[in-house]
Amino acid sequence: MNQSTQPSLRNATILVGMQFGDEGKGKLVDYLSEKYDIVVRYQGGANAGHTICFEDKTVVLHLIPSGIFHENCSCVIGNGVVIDPDALLKEIETVKELGYDVDGRLYISHNAHLIMPYHKFLDSASEELQGEKKIGTTGRGIGPSYMDKFARKGIRIVDLLKPEILEEKLRQNLEYKNTLIKQVYKKDELDVEEIVRHYTDFDRSIDQYITNTQTYLNDQLKHGKSVLLEGAQGSLLDVDHGTYPFVTSSNPTSGGACTGSGIAPNHIGKIIGICKAYMTRVGNGPFPTELQDETGAEIARIGHEFGATTGRPRRCGWLDLVALKYSMAINGITELAITKLDVLDTFQEVKVCTGYTLNGKAPKDFPTDCDTLERTVPVYKSFNGWKTSNSEAKQFQDMHPNAQAYINYLEDELEVPITFISVGPKRDQTVFR
Repeated sequence: MNQSTQPSLRNATILVGMQFGDEGKGKLVDYLSEKYDIVVRYQGGANAGHTICFEDKTVVLHLIPSGIFHENCSCVIGNGVVIDPDALLKEIETVKELGYDVDGRLYISHNAHLIMPYHKFLDSASEELQGEKKIGTTGRGIGPSYMDKFARKGIRIVDLLKPEILEEKLRQNLEYKNTLIKQVYKKDELDVEEIVRHYTDFDRSIDQYITNTQTYLNDQLKHGKSVLLEGAQGSLLDVDHGTYPFVTSSNPTSGGACTGSGIAPNHIGKIIGICKAYMTRVGNGPFPTELQDETGAEIARIGHEFGATTGRPRRCGWLDLVALKYSMAINGITELAITKLDVLDTFQEVKVCTGYTLNGKAPKDFPTDCDTLERTVPVYKSFNGWKTSNSEAKQFQDMHPNAQAYINYLEDELEVPITFISVGPKRDQTVFR
C-alpha cells in the first residue's frame, strides 16, 4: 500500500458525558490517564469541575486535565477551552502543593481564548436581569467569552505576546462594554491599563506552558503516542444538540473534541460515553425524570449532589434511556461507563425511564426543544434493589445479582458494552468488564 493512502493510527480516545454533566468523568479520566501518554481538555472553562479521589485526597480540577496526577502523563489545555487566568494559576499552584510537577508536562494552546473581567461581570449581570427566566450559568464568564470568540472580538493567549495589540483590542472591546456596564447596569467602567497589567503578569506566569498544541498533538500521534480527550459538561448541554437555550456555550459532544484540539477524526479509535446510574441536572431547564420528592432528596443526600464549581444543589431523578440513546447516536459511542452505582445501594426499588408519552402518544425521538420536553411524561420500568454495598467487588460476578441484572438490562437496551462500573468514589472501587 502506498504510504500516502495508509490509514492513520487510531490512538486517540474521546471520553464524553452523556447526560447534563456531572457524570463522574474526573474519576474515569484519572484512572485511564495511567494508560495514555497525553490527556487533552478540549472545551468549556472553569464552569465545570472534575472531582478526583485518591490517596485519601479529594481534588476538584476545572481547567487542567485530570491526568495531571499521573507523572508519566502530559496534559494539554486545547484551543477550544476559554481560560480564566486567576482560576488557572490557582489550579497550577494547587497541583504543585500536592507534590506534582507541572513543568514540562502541561501545555496550553496559544489559540485558546481568554476570559476577561467584563465577561464575568456581564455573565452575572445578564442572569440577574432575566430573573425567573435565567439560564442558570455559573457566572464565570464562559458564555460572554464564547460570544466574543464567535463575534471575532475575542482575545486569545497569543495576543498576550504583543502588549500593544492587546491594549488596542481591549480598547475596542471596552468602548462598547463600558457603555453597557455604565448605562444599562449602572456600574463603574473598567480600566484598560489595569487589565493590560494584570494579563501581562499572567502571560509571564504561564509563558513556559504556551505552545502550538495542534502541532504538538499531531506530532505525538504521528510517533505512536496515545491521546485521551476529555470534555466538560455533558451532551445534553451541547450548544447545538442540547436542550437549548438551557445549554453551555460550547460542544461537549465528540465532534467538539476534534475542533477543540486540532486532532482529525481519523485518529479517533474509541468514544467512551459516561453516565450516572441515575440522572442529575444543575441549573434550570427541562428534566423529565426529575424526582421532586423524598426519593430525589435521598439520592441527592447519598450522592453528595452539589455542583463541584458552584456548590449548587443538583436536581436528581431516575436514569433516562430516551436521553441516553439520543446521546449515543450523536456521539457515536463505542462503549459505556456507569458511575455512582453505589448511590442506589440502599433503595428497595430502582427505576429506569424507557420512554415518554406526550399528549397520549409516544414521541419517536428525544425532543430537544424545551417546550416539548417539559410536557413529556416518563414511562418507567422497575427493578428490585440490591440493598447491599458492592464497593468491595473487583469483578462483575462479585456484585449482587440484582445489581448485575440492572447493568445487564442497560447494556441490552443501549446495545453497547458497559466496560466500567464505579461502585464507590475511590480509584480502586471500580469494576471492569
